[in-house]
Amino acid sequence: MEITARALNRATLARQLLLGRESLDVETAVRRVVALQAQQPGSPYIALWNRLSRFDPADLDASLAGFRTVKATLMRITLHAVHAEDYRPFREAMEPTLRGSRLGDSRFLASGLTADDADALLPDLLKCTALPRTDVEMGECLAKRLGVPMDRTAQRLLRQYAPLWHAPTGGPWSFEVRAAYVAASTRPVPTDPGVAAQGLQVLVRRCLEGFGPASVADIAQFTMVRRRRARTAVQALGDGLEQLQGPDGTVMYDVPGAHRPPEDTPAPPRLLPMWDSILLAYADRSRVIPPAYRKHVTRVNGDVLPTLLVDGHVAGVWRAVDGAIEATAFHPLPRDVWKDLAAEAESLVRFLAPRAPRAYGRYDHWWTKPLPAAETRLLPGS
Repeated sequence: MEITARALNRATLARQLLLGRESLDVETAVRRVVALQAQQPGSPYIALWNRLSRFDPADLDASLAGFRTVKATLMRITLHAVHAEDYRPFREAMEPTLRGSRLGDSRFLASGLTADDADALLPDLLKCTALPRTDVEMGECLAKRLGVPMDRTAQRLLRQYAPLWHAPTGGPWSFEVRAAYVAASTRPVPTDPGVAAQGLQVLVRRCLEGFGPASVADIAQFTMVRRRRARTAVQALGDGLEQLQGPDGTVMYDVPGAHRPPEDTPAPPRLLPMWDSILLAYADRSRVIPPAYRKHVTRVNGDVLPTLLVDGHVAGVWRAVDGAIEATAFHPLPRDVWKDLAAEAESLVRFLAPRAPRAYGRYDHWWTKPLPAAETRLLPGS
């Protein structure tokens, strides 16, 4: 069976709750979309505002405080918010990647520590973080164990490898600049290749449920595991997956019975947060980002700007200014699209007002760089 590029786009939007806001509780929504990028504390909130009707940010506050939704270093070696029940298989799937990238990092090894040393330190670190601890407090615990202060970079890499959750520290979006960490209550089984392989099969299937259809390269991109591991996991799932032929002949995989709406399904405009997952989940990002716009959306240091999504594709960027949203379109947009974007902007301004009216203000420096602006408007104004 063949599938077109536009049909792939609509499948992604449907599974990511972007064809229409749905009435779901926070935990169900997080599980449906698999994972929410969480480098910037406000992004999971804005992501759910885009996806849920009547979303109350206090519900996500409560879910994070109760560790029903957890924030941790997972896929792509970056912070994600995931359902607590997904954490263990996801972390086990990522074990080889996290171990190699964190404990095999030359900066970790330059401290004089080895991966075996890290394994010996973990029990004490997890005992220390039975209650939430700051970096400074964890450093004190590790210094007692080592007899000397631990190199700060090595400590950061060990923290990113360890099975730790971020503990909420306050507003406006549950996490402040000064982070705190707590030992995961559902501990992954470390350094067991069989467990890692089983976890990756779980993660691959969940990836397809939330982002499919997808190729082996897409799965490797979404997770940042080696393509060989991704391919082995796909092969192990065997007849449990459906195969399709992508628009360029690439073999795509999907879970049987997954929703793939018609390619002419309307896609409403959205104001996506920084680092929204649909912008990062694919090796071929043209599913959502026109190739000419990619460098303007994903900046040289990895920042992924908040974007205008029009007809399912990135059409520009936005930023919050005083009492409005400044929307910069990269190509001309019809009047009715601007009207719909204005309605979205009005809702977003109301959403941000009690917590962070200037959301992402620290990233305004990107707007001093050249953007392919066909038109810039302050929304919801005329």
